[in-house]
Amino acid sequence: MRVGLFVTCLVDLMRPSIGFSALKLLEHAGCRVVVPETQTCCGQPAYNAGDAKAVRGLALKFMEEFAGCDYVVAPSGSCAGMIRTHYPDLFRAEPEILAELEPLCRRTYELTDFLVSVMKLERVPGRFSGSLTYHDSCSGLRELGISRQPRALLAKMPGVRLVEMRESTTCCGFGGTFSLKFGDISARMADHKCDHGEATGADALAGGDLGCLLNIEGRLRRRGNHTTRVLHIAELLAGEEGQD
Repeated sequence: MRVGLFVTCLVDLMRPSIGFSALKLLEHAGCRVVVPETQTCCGQPAYNAGDAKAVRGLALKFMEEFAGCDYVVAPSGSCAGMIRTHYPDLFRAEPEILAELEPLCRRTYELTDFLVSVMKLERVPGRFSGSLTYHDSCSGLRELGISRQPRALLAKMPGVRLVEMRESTTCCGFGGTFSLKFGDISARMADHKCDHGEATGADALAGGDLGCLLNIEGRLRRRGNHTTRVLHIAELLAGEEGQD
């Protein structure tokens, strides 16, 4: 099975260890992974800003780069949701392009969903001893239904104790450009998320979207919390947490 790994620009620039962890998990599952070197952004920031022309160009680029892949996998619910949910809308009036693009979009998955729903993964290489709480990112949850999948994989890790926080499905305040346009509101939302996470007493907070994790971790540190670890689900499952 030939699987294209869409690393995402945020992972590439801010925490490459997530991309390497995703690669390790896909290879562990038995996939033949390809990582196109020319890949960049899914276009979500431009899409949110209303720049459809820029996103169309990125969608066509994505289609060319990942042509021939049986599946495309991203360690991000927001990027996978952008590709799978919104790319086809850009070409509704162009049936020839849509006929080529839409099947590829349908074969694009968020990492944990792919490992659970497609690969039926029974064991993971990672080990973690301690308590975790999990933040459900908005796009992955609402566009792709990502909720049980990361929890099912965490349950396969010996030593993990999952402690659910209050309002785990409430936005952390990142929201891409939202956090830039409405900084005060975003900070207050992040405070609520931090309050709920800290109330669990968990050793670490995990999630599936780096944007959310950077937002939450940044707020935790500014509040003086330097002990709660903030980890991407891929790092945990691969046993690569804390390595950059």
